[in-house]
Amino acid sequence: MAKESIKAREVKRQKMVAKYAAKRAALKAAGDYTALQKLPKNASPVRLHNRCKITGRPKGYMRQFGISRINFRFMALEGLIPGVRKASW
Repeated sequence: MAKESIKAREVKRQKMVAKYAAKRAALKAAGDYTALQKLPKNASPVRLHNRCKITGRPKGYMRQFGISRINFRFMALEGLIPGVRKASW
């Protein structure tokens, strides 16, 4: 389980990216790179990191479901994810 401070930091980055998205796009279109550099570092979408919605785990993230592989496996076996079932052949 990730620390709460780490999860909170990631949420803060997501809000900042959303806040500056329009301004960032306008500056890029205008080619004004000096003004673009003056924006906050956390306003860049490159600094975002995908994390599990349940535990905050940064590795083994499954983009389609938004959770880590460990939680995916547990939820799939419990039947909590619709349309997913264990393969057998």
